[in-house]
Amino acid sequence: MSCSVARPLDSVTVSSSSATVSGLGPIPEAAPLSLCTREPHVPADRLVAEMVPPPRFDSVRFATYIPDPNQPSQTEAVRVLSGFAAGLGGAHATGTGKRGFLGFGRAKAPKVPAGPRGVYLDGGYGVGKTHLLASLWHATPAEPSLKAFGTFVELTNLVGALGFQKTIQTLSGHRLLCIDEFELDDPGDTVLVSTLLGKLVDAGVALAATSNTLPGKLGEGRFASADFLREIQGLSAHFRALRIDGEDYRHRGLPEAPAPFSDEEVTKAAYATGGASLDDFPHLLDHLARVHPSRYGALTDGLKAVCLTDVQPIPDQSTALRLVVLADRLYDREVPVLASGLPFDQLFSEEMLNGGYRKKYFRAISRLTALARDAKRLVEH
Repeated sequence: MSCSVARPLDSVTVSSSSATVSGLGPIPEAAPLSLCTREPHVPADRLVAEMVPPPRFDSVRFATYIPDPNQPSQTEAVRVLSGFAAGLGGAHATGTGKRGFLGFGRAKAPKVPAGPRGVYLDGGYGVGKTHLLASLWHATPAEPSLKAFGTFVELTNLVGALGFQKTIQTLSGHRLLCIDEFELDDPGDTVLVSTLLGKLVDAGVALAATSNTLPGKLGEGRFASADFLREIQGLSAHFRALRIDGEDYRHRGLPEAPAPFSDEEVTKAAYATGGASLDDFPHLLDHLARVHPSRYGALTDGLKAVCLTDVQPIPDQSTALRLVVLADRLYDREVPVLASGLPFDQLFSEEMLNGGYRKKYFRAISRLTALARDAKRLVEH
């Protein structure tokens, strides 16, 4: 199926000098952008350079994390992670040791910091794990080029782009590697990354990771951390698990997500918002199948808003997983999403929400709902 943008507004009038949308007055002359027309090519060196906290978390710090007073585990996590960051100062764990007098003799064994060389943040959706992980990255006393931050999917994409050995060479000189949303539901990728992390730990790289407690397992003690430590097999001794309790902050004390708007409202807003894209949802899903998920970040470059018409249920699991990656990239970049059709909590079937990838789908619903709330102002204005 060829990709096309959403239906144009009948009420859009374009002159040689400006365009006008009924009820909105003058608007930018250019038509909205379209994700469906973008097919970015991302070089491997960009994938490495972009392994830093995304724009949404660029300015977060431990001091800006506001623990829920009813959840002492949140305060404890800040304390432990602050100490962990401070302990990563000094020489690289496997840095070259000093030799004997006049440089002769055997090098002294490097001093490896005591205690676990990794931390794992175990908790449900929206308790601030990514905020804390990014704060750890910022607080670690090392140059940005010696720290890496990325999602599990981005790390596997990096291995695909560079190759396994080259990825080890690229990351082995780092002080810290942060992995957000560690995936426990893909055995093949989990074993691949587990092997990679083992090599990096041997090279002296400190590790930090997050993953979500499965929705059906909330409140069952340390299920997620036990699952994580089992999946990464021999690395378990290197990780200290930190349980972070709490409710989803994205919905804490906030009004419910707005209901979907009409096609006309979405299209008007797209024409009235500079840097917005406008696409028909089914066509966008088709287009995502032709773009590798490692390029979804580049797909959203420069966008100020994403406008979607005719949102429908996701037809199959492969399509659903691609949408999850796009939702993560939009959320990281704080791009509001305005949509018509079905609300985002009806995107995934009951079978999907009860299946092996359910934690990804619940995360996508949470994040898309937050972005839909951000987008409400586009219509109000």
